[in-house]
Amino acid sequence: MAGHRIFGMTFASIYPLYVTKVERKGHTTEELDTVLTWLTGYDEAGIHEAIADERTLEEFFAQAPAMNAHTDLITGVICGVRVEEIEDPLMQQIRWMDKLVDEVARGKRMTSILRAPVG
Repeated sequence: MAGHRIFGMTFASIYPLYVTKVERKGHTTEELDTVLTWLTGYDEAGIHEAIADERTLEEFFAQAPAMNAHTDLITGVICGVRVEEIEDPLMQQIRWMDKLVDEVARGKRMTSILRAPVG
C-alpha cells in the first residue's frame, strides 16, 4: 500500500506555510527553527539545505540528524487526531512537527514547547 500523499510533499513547500503561520501570530522564524531543531536535530544550515534540495517530508525525517528522545512527551490533538495515538511512525513525526508549530503560533512558552522529562 502506498504512503499518504503528504509523505511526498517537499519540506520546501511546507516550511513557508509554517513561517507565515508563526509570523502572522507575531512570532519569529527563529522560534520556528528552534522547535524544528529540537524535534529533528537539524541546525539552521541543515533546515535551509532541506529546503534547497527539495527533499520530501519522508526524506526530511529519514535524514534527520537526531530525532529528539523526548518526542513521546508531545501530546494533544492535531487535525482532530491525538498525536500520541498515530500508528504510522512517519505520519506521527509530521504531526509532531505540526503540533510544535501550532504551539509556537499560539504563543506557548518555549520552555513548554521544548519538552523535557520531569525530574
